Amino acid sequence: MSEEKIVRMFSSDADSAMENFYAVYSGYLAGICSRYIQDSDRRKDILQESLIKIFTQIGRFRYMGEGSLKAWAARITVNEALQELRREGRSPLSRMSEGMDLPSEDSLGDSERLCKGLDLDKVDAGTLSDMISRLPAGYRAVFNLYAIEGKSHKEIADILGIRPNTSASQYHRAKTLLARWLSDYLKKKENE
Repeated sequence: MSEEKIVRMFSSDADSAMENFYAVYSGYLAGICSRYIQDSDRRKDILQESLIKIFTQIGRFRYMGEGSLKAWAARITVNEALQELRREGRSPLSRMSEGMDLPSEDSLGDSERLCKGLDLDKVDAGTLSDMISRLPAGYRAVFNLYAIEGKSHKEIADILGIRPNTSASQYHRAKTLLARWLSDYLKKKENE
């Protein structure tokens, strides 16, 4: 079903519009939640809160062509996920080293050097998604906002209440950790 049709349905048959919206976009929005939040119960809560916000604010949405509804819903879902991280009472960046032995600044190395020669075609999307979800919360938030959402480090700094240089540093560290994990994964896969 087209976005335009779903948007038009909200003005005449909201129940049917909500059902169609859910059928088309719930999986995509759940994926967004999983990029930011590890706990499955919390992800479900965030998805539900996002859907409530989408359905109650649909009257403010202005259809701008195919893809605009999906982008608008995604933006709401990202904001809900980030608000959940803030509601915990701790910034995602303050939680980034929780439960994880992180490399020192000196040992991080260059992520581009680590990625050189990696055959990423041998890494399925699920494995890569799992690796991203293992990143500490702060690294994961910055990585997702920069690499997936396309935000600038200045925009990320404004969203997370940090400095742009901190955002750039966290992104670099996230890339480096991912490169190491990918390298280890591919070496292990070769030895099987």
